[in-house]
Amino acid sequence: MPHLPPLTPREAALQLHVSLPTVKQWIYRKRIRSVKTAGGHHRIPQSEVDRLLFRTRGRSAGERRAKIRRVSGRNQLVGRIEEVRISGLMAEVTLSIGDQQITSIITSRSAREMQLKTGQTAAALIKSTEVLILRV
Repeated sequence: MPHLPPLTPREAALQLHVSLPTVKQWIYRKRIRSVKTAGGHHRIPQSEVDRLLFRTRGRSAGERRAKIRRVSGRNQLVGRIEEVRISGLMAEVTLSIGDQQITSIITSRSAREMQLKTGQTAAALIKSTEVLILRV
């Protein structure tokens, strides 16, 4: 897994879909771990953003369910796209979910239609032996 540089609070807020003041409050209340630069600025490791990613996908639990669960499957893992490799008819999509990775093989047409790109937020929908990718 490639090492990603720490994020500014503004970048973390954009990825988490929350406001910058919310991220600042989380830092002060130690809800999200940050490190300080030599100049005293906070930087947030990508792993911390990944940890909070699912919890902030919408303002409430009901809104999260409405946004993500538009299908009957309940086994959904939200993460960040690490890699999209398209070759011929198939595409390999690797998601980073916390400290874990999950890979799904989907059609290249589906990957192109969803415009999957590294760094985007996506969900893995696990149904029996199938793993489906949803762009969120």
